[in-house]
Order: sequence, then structure tokens, then C-alpha cells
Amino acid sequence: MSSMFKPKDWKNIPPRHALSATEIVSGLAKLDGWKLSGDGSDVAIEKTFSFANYFETIAFVNALAFVAHTQDHHPDLSVHYNRCVVRFNTHDVGGLSVTDFDCARQANALVADPAA
Repeated sequence: MSSMFKPKDWKNIPPRHALSATEIVSGLAKLDGWKLSGDGSDVAIEKTFSFANYFETIAFVNALAFVAHTQDHHPDLSVHYNRCVVRFNTHDVGGLSVTDFDCARQANALVADPAA
């Protein structure tokens, strides 16, 4: 049986690599509200998403969990009553990869105003 919950199949995708400082700065410039956090192999991109209540926060976390699973790329999350801090990095490259920025864009899309 086929499942929409299948993670990305990395067999036919070129291996990820760490982005250069220039690529990271360029990527951050295209992401609303994200900032650089940490350093060295612990460098990450991070954003705090704010919500009206716990229900909205958990709804966002569940939607993000689906995105993370399908991308096979899982963020560190700090979940609170009315906010969630999302932190992406790519452990296997010891830094940031294109996947981090792709997932950050998808996280932003979850809360984007469709009228905008």
C-alpha cells in the first residue's frame, strides 16, 4: 500500500553538502524572520513562531511534523503555550544545507496569509 507519509528517498538525490557563508547569508535574506544561531557544526537557522493559544501552537507543530517527515529532515523544536521555536541544521554535513532552507520555507508557508 502506498502512503503519503513516506519520507524522501535519498537514493536518487545527490548527497547534501555544507553551504558556504555566502550561501547562508543569501539564503537567510530570502527567509522572513529566520536568524543564524550557534556556530561551528552546531550552526543552525532558527525562528520563533507565535500563536494565539496552545491549540494553534500544536496544530502548527503537527503540520511541521508532516513536512519534516516527508522531507526526512527533522528540526529541533521548543514548544510553549503560544509559541514554537524551530531550529534547522544538517548534522551529517556539520552545518547548514539547502534542505534546511527548503524546510524553513515550508514552515513559513504553513502560517502564511493566503490573502497576501
